[in-house]
Amino acid sequence: MPARSDSTPPAHVETRPPGRTLGVSLAVALIGATLMPTSAMGQDFDSVQIAVVPVTGSIYMLQGSGGNIGVIVGADGTFIVDDQYAPLTDKIADAIEGITDDPVDFVINTHWHFDHTGGNENFGGMGAVIVSHENSRRRMTTDQLVELFDTEQSAYSPEGLPKITFDESVRFHLNGETIDVFYVGPAHTDGDAVVYFRESNVMHTGDVFVRYGLPFIDQPNGGDVDGIVEAVAEIARRTDAETVFIPGHGPLSSREDLLAFGDMVATIRDRVREGIAAGRSFDEIVASNPTRGYPEEGIETRAFVRLVYDSLVEGR
Repeated sequence: MPARSDSTPPAHVETRPPGRTLGVSLAVALIGATLMPTSAMGQDFDSVQIAVVPVTGSIYMLQGSGGNIGVIVGADGTFIVDDQYAPLTDKIADAIEGITDDPVDFVINTHWHFDHTGGNENFGGMGAVIVSHENSRRRMTTDQLVELFDTEQSAYSPEGLPKITFDESVRFHLNGETIDVFYVGPAHTDGDAVVYFRESNVMHTGDVFVRYGLPFIDQPNGGDVDGIVEAVAEIARRTDAETVFIPGHGPLSSREDLLAFGDMVATIRDRVREGIAAGRSFDEIVASNPTRGYPEEGIETRAFVRLVYDSLVEGR
């Protein structure tokens, strides 16, 4: 592969001084290496190992720190879905070199968050064509605040910006696969795309579906709880019982896992909605424990209910 950039901390991610947040608990700290900028967590990038998980045929999943990376290789080139953090680019590229001698030709961004797009500037600088939904590119052209983590994501350089964008969908024909990339509407963010490898029946969902518990819905930046539920339903309609899912975070998953996740979010949403309809305050709704019956992992419970509450109130 071409020479790669050195492994320096991502300049476009900055942790803000303490200020107004939505409440991040120990539960979030425990998954911080997955969700938060690793530079902010004080993580030693040298200790991160990239695991290569075979999915089927020429499709693989890479796990390190940040969002899961999907990879397909073959005679038509190398195509990856998301690229984690900038300091991990060398390790990610080395892992891909263990699968193929070809450089990365295309990078699909499932959304704009730093733990999925931090390697954009490196891979873009090496000649990869970056593709995203139009809303995700728009977010990457300006400074953004990820409020839950009180973290700024600075605008990307031209090398890190998507060169191809789409409004509804775009289709690739590579390595014997028909690869459909389609927008699922405002859900985790306002620019979520999922990637379906049709012949292999593999779906990369980005953070519309995750396996760490209560999910992060970036409501201040266009995320929407109804959108999460609708996106899961749309993904389910396009897949079947044999589909293998690469979630945004967590292990390879089944359709049952996807549907259980969708049911969890829908149930908690409905409980919060009922509280709003009954005229209860936010604190009263929190006290009613709308997440009861589900593991209190992932996003801290009060913070998650706040995101759901704001999504429903502002969406009316």
